[in-house]
Amino acid sequence: MEVSESFLDKNVGFDGNHPPEPKLIDTCVHCGFCLSTCPSYRVLGKEMDSPRGRIYLMDGINQGEIPLNAATTQHFDSCLGCLACVTTCPSGVQYDKLISATRHQVERNYPRSLPERLFRKLIFSLFPYPNIMRILLIPLFVYQKVGLQKLVRSIGFLKWLSPRLAAMESILPEITLKSFQSHLPSVIPARGEKRYRIGMILGCVQRLFFSPVNEATVRVLTANGCEVVIPKSQGCCAALPEHQGQTEQAKALARQMIDSFADTGVDFIIINAAGCGHTLKEYGHILEDDLEYREKAKEFAAKVRDVQEFLASVGLSAKLSPLTDKPLTLVYQDACHLLHGQKISVQPRQLLRQIPGVKLRETLDAAICCGSAGVYNMLQPEVAEELGRQKAQNLLNTGAELIASANPGCTLQIRKALQSQGKDIAIAHPIELLDYSIRGLKL
Repeated sequence: MEVSESFLDKNVGFDGNHPPEPKLIDTCVHCGFCLSTCPSYRVLGKEMDSPRGRIYLMDGINQGEIPLNAATTQHFDSCLGCLACVTTCPSGVQYDKLISATRHQVERNYPRSLPERLFRKLIFSLFPYPNIMRILLIPLFVYQKVGLQKLVRSIGFLKWLSPRLAAMESILPEITLKSFQSHLPSVIPARGEKRYRIGMILGCVQRLFFSPVNEATVRVLTANGCEVVIPKSQGCCAALPEHQGQTEQAKALARQMIDSFADTGVDFIIINAAGCGHTLKEYGHILEDDLEYREKAKEFAAKVRDVQEFLASVGLSAKLSPLTDKPLTLVYQDACHLLHGQKISVQPRQLLRQIPGVKLRETLDAAICCGSAGVYNMLQPEVAEELGRQKAQNLLNTGAELIASANPGCTLQIRKALQSQGKDIAIAHPIELLDYSIRGLKL
């Protein structure tokens, strides 16, 4: 395998704090089955931008034969972390553990450029902190309502200034008065007989920009016999910093989340965002070196359920009504961290099919990432845009009237791609559809 001359640049390698495990690396037999399902390889077409190529680089850096520098880091950065390769691999390579370990190594040991550091600092100082984002809602609301957004987009100013800032602005959802008004009580009683006491995580982007999804989640859970507990002290689940190798920030946020649910006496902890759910279930791994929180993290993770996973397992007790006066054709969009990370695919479809009049269609390349991947569409906008275009086209080709999407990042990414193609098709979280059905409302 050919190695670029830039690999010979003198630079540091991995440190001794949990580098990619050689035993896991050695399970890769370089068969190439991962190539067809790797979104970055499909767009970029380079061996080093595939799981197999990245594993080769990890091994070389471990052996001291290849340095950790700009050339190698760019191939690790191009990975979406969608985990489709984990699902596909016939050898059972745990690429998820390998790329996670590598990203933490990169952030500790590779000196990024000043612009790169500043942009990442902006992301990780903003998105994991909903209270800070809530303050920014006011100027963003004004930005949209007075027409500045249309002006900025029409002249392409941000693309000229920074493609990454332009990518961040392009997925900004509409901010309404509802964004400032959503306040859920700490405890919401079950309707009818109480079956479970449920803790609910609000998310960061979800609670601010998709608050109706959280409200719908509460209504569906309570309608199905669940008392819902929402600790006010909860913050970010740590998904964004963990996926991008921000070790200490991820650990601190995970500890805060665990503490916020301590002594609540909940049977399960429910999340309605795919990427958050995957990270919450990984708390035992994230805090494995923390003697104080290690066992707490395992106990916490054992209670975590995606809301669709939970409802499918316990069964719906509430009556469901048709969403329209005629059959409704839906296509369910598989979020990567549900499908590949949590192995949840059948359950959302089972729930949607229980709604009277719903006809479910499947899309081509359903297992391929839409390009959102946490903050990937901001850090790697060109690759993300192409993946979004492909995903939107495949969804449109199903002829469905509505797209069901269980992750806020996917929803924003797909909506942007549809708008760029001049298409207007409704997107809703599956839990919102269940909520409408339970309440007897029409779409």
